[in-house]
Amino acid sequence: MSAWVLPDHIADVLPSEARHIEELRRSLIDTSRAYGYELVMPPLLEHLESLLTGTGEALDLQTFKLVDQLSGRTLGLRADSTPQVARIDAHLLNRKGVTRLSYCGPVVHTRIDRPLASREPLQFGAEIYGHGGLEADLEVIELARACLQSAGIGEFLLDMADVRVIDAVLDGVALESAHVRRIHAALAAKDVAELDSLSRGLAPRVRSDLLALPTLHGGVSVLDEAQVRLHSSPAMQEALDSLRWLAAHVRDMNVSVDLADLRGYAYYTGMRFALFGSAPGIGAQAAELARGGRYDEVGAVFGRSRPAVGFSLDVKELVAMVPPRPLVAAIRAPWGMDASLREAIARLRAQGQAVVCSLPGHEHEVDEFHCDRELVPDATRAGAWTVRNI
Repeated sequence: MSAWVLPDHIADVLPSEARHIEELRRSLIDTSRAYGYELVMPPLLEHLESLLTGTGEALDLQTFKLVDQLSGRTLGLRADSTPQVARIDAHLLNRKGVTRLSYCGPVVHTRIDRPLASREPLQFGAEIYGHGGLEADLEVIELARACLQSAGIGEFLLDMADVRVIDAVLDGVALESAHVRRIHAALAAKDVAELDSLSRGLAPRVRSDLLALPTLHGGVSVLDEAQVRLHSSPAMQEALDSLRWLAAHVRDMNVSVDLADLRGYAYYTGMRFALFGSAPGIGAQAAELARGGRYDEVGAVFGRSRPAVGFSLDVKELVAMVPPRPLVAAIRAPWGMDASLREAIARLRAQGQAVVCSLPGHEHEVDEFHCDRELVPDATRAGAWTVRNI
């Protein structure tokens, strides 16, 4: 095997895609700033216990581990930025009121969760800390939509679930944690046969609810169906009412509900959502582009448990879903040591123009700039330079 062959599902990003990714990253950060979100930059690696405490088995399995040569302690390469941002909110900022934070940086996964995925996503996300009401849930959903719109995505489908539904079903049932994880996995896969096996011996109420959950997906009317088919409790009613309120208040999106959707990491405590969309004119089918929800306990391990809700997306995945952006218009200039030429080039660059100098003896090979103008000597003024269209 060649020494320069990259690991599976790890890839170089070449100029065309890199430019598009960077332009999308800036657009996403600008959009979140317009909503009042402050940018943070967590480190790529941390002590393992800081990264993983309270996050569950799924994130543990996704995390690369290594030994710190300075301290001898085990470090982890982050597989998800949310625990880090929760640490920043709880341990470093420690504000009393609402805090809105955004971030964008690479994460690394030990394995892929679907075909053709990258093990090095560029994760963008935004999170609200300090407000437990549905208003924050709605703002995060609307910000996720605005970010995708800024990238050129349209025709949104919002798919919602709430982990409090399954928590209400299993409330008071004495089960080992491994058994609960198997139930969650069967629900996420809608494996009715496995659920039938796992629910044997449970109370008839619990068993009937578990077997009903995989069928409770579709339009918002699913919430009315769940009201009838699932056994009522205050926790169940609160979860269904929350989903109903959000479905009624989101704008410019089709809404679906899947009460058995338990995909993702274990730190979610309430509403969960996924946004599907496609870019007009490129013929791609709608794909899941952003995912988020409420995770009120995520900061508890850092000494401060307070309400939290947010979302994240992979910028690399998003760039494949949207049309390429126009090339950067540029000015072609000769290379030379003439003072007036160098001053003219510097002045143009200071004005925000891209100026590409042709080095002596070489044609400039470039894919990402459209040189539609050139810098040439001014025929009317000695020692002056002017820009003309090509």
